[in-house]
Amino acid sequence: MEPMDIVGKTKEDASLPKATMTKIIKEMLPPDVRVARDAQDLLIECCVEFINLISSESNEVCSREEKRTIAPEHVLKALEVLGFGEYIKEVHAAYEQHRLETMDSLKSGKWSNGAEMTEEEALAEQQRMFAEARARMNGGVTIPKQADPETVNPKQLETQDECE
Repeated sequence: MEPMDIVGKTKEDASLPKATMTKIIKEMLPPDVRVARDAQDLLIECCVEFINLISSESNEVCSREEKRTIAPEHVLKALEVLGFGEYIKEVHAAYEQHRLETMDSLKSGKWSNGAEMTEEEALAEQQRMFAEARARMNGGVTIPKQADPETVNPKQLETQDECE
């Protein structure tokens, strides 16, 4: 079989992390079962081909609906079209679980401080982060932007006076 052209890349360029896949394979088997390296490589190739197949069919479903973004519904429909209908409930349940975990981690993770910020606090935090990024970009020297006189922070004026 010829290598597939996937958006300008050959099949060899599209792969999955070998260590992760090996871990998944081992977790699915009893502890006393060993898997030859060739068999592991073959399983990984099968997974890549499966993903390519589902992605391609999802794209077809999406195109038929005249959409430009593949949505979860397109993937579920692709599974059905390809004859994997018996897995749709399990896949949908896994997707819903992933969504819940992702929403929970965003609410309680690094993107949140545990309490909701007001719009003013969020804007102030954003401005602080921009200032830090500018300082890093300018080698530690803060070069303030031309600010609106109503929103000038006294610390900005001190820093500007030090620079001049």
